[in-house]
Amino acid sequence: MTNSPAVAPFEFMTASRVVFGCGTSKRVPSLVKDLMQLNQCADKPALVVTGKSDRFSAPLVEALKAEGIESVVYHCPGGEPTTATAEAAIALASSNDCGSVIAIGGGTPVDTGKCVAAVLTNGGETPDLYDFLEVVGRARPLTTRCAPFVAVPTTAGPGAEVTKNSVLEAGDRKVSMRHQFMLPELVVIDPELTLSMPRDVTAHTGLDALTQCVEPYVCNAANPLVDAISLAGITAGARSLRAACENPLDIVAREDMCLCSYYGGLSLANAKLGAVHGFSGTLGGLLHAPHGAICAALLPHCCTVNVAALKGWFGAKEPDLAERYLARYETVARTVTGDPNATVEDGVAWIVRLVKDCGVPGLGEFGLKEGDFDEVVAKSKESSSMKGNPVPLSDEELKTMLRKAL
Repeated sequence: MTNSPAVAPFEFMTASRVVFGCGTSKRVPSLVKDLMQLNQCADKPALVVTGKSDRFSAPLVEALKAEGIESVVYHCPGGEPTTATAEAAIALASSNDCGSVIAIGGGTPVDTGKCVAAVLTNGGETPDLYDFLEVVGRARPLTTRCAPFVAVPTTAGPGAEVTKNSVLEAGDRKVSMRHQFMLPELVVIDPELTLSMPRDVTAHTGLDALTQCVEPYVCNAANPLVDAISLAGITAGARSLRAACENPLDIVAREDMCLCSYYGGLSLANAKLGAVHGFSGTLGGLLHAPHGAICAALLPHCCTVNVAALKGWFGAKEPDLAERYLARYETVARTVTGDPNATVEDGVAWIVRLVKDCGVPGLGEFGLKEGDFDEVVAKSKESSSMKGNPVPLSDEELKTMLRKAL
């Protein structure tokens, strides 16, 4: 070689098959039947994991029955997914000898379903979720492919349908179970299923999706595929989140937000995140607030603190690297504003207005107090997401971010 490579080695993983488009959810029963036959589990019932209501699960169960597929339904309680929720779903699936798992709903059913599919085939005769959980468990790696898992998201935000991990609340902290085997075999994304999302859920999940496109783009481990995908997600989210909040029946806006969510999931699964998600796990466990609301409250202030560091102490120390990261923030600014001459500060101001227009409250509304900052920073600063932040922020810089987000 006469020069050094310009592209660092990278990998890219995602679900085995993704079906996207309005009306595609009608194909789920036949697609599931094909998948079960391929995996030789058509003689066993499927576990359907869903939310509190039967809105989506009842029609699905009837349609599965018409295809000759028996099913058992597990209803997740409201709120974020928890270890208790996952354990109950695993117990139901095991007692009914389920051979596959279908999650239809938001991030909670999808993350719960991934855990069930993993433990069913890796847990032996007495499956124990804690064998595989990080931090609070034994963090055993999976050694066997998961039971066939199908994800049908009905919200647009978490992107959990294309990631290899589940995040669960365990008391006052959030913990993960992760392995590439946890990637779904089939994902069906039908924007029509998101038309019934209320405004606050649309706002929270949409801002989560946007964050999951912005952070991987500016992180310290981006790659060419993630660059292209995350920018497409930022474009879609910036163009349509306000419209989706203002007119929930705007199907074009809903399509855009589903793409933003999907692209965000692909991006975070194949790069890193940053300080927003570095904080979100700790804050989620402490405040029991919606994950998307936490991300929304933090995003503009994370951008402000990062940019200040890049232009200040980090720029003085690593000028070339700081310039590259600032150029990425500038690209984000020009993408969200639609102004080819927009500055980084213009982009931050645009995000601040978007969060305000979407009606997302500060973290103080969820109970965060300045007296919590030391504990929150201590628990968050070594997280894997925080290590993806473009700048290694000091404790004081992290506290500044929290203070601005109150």
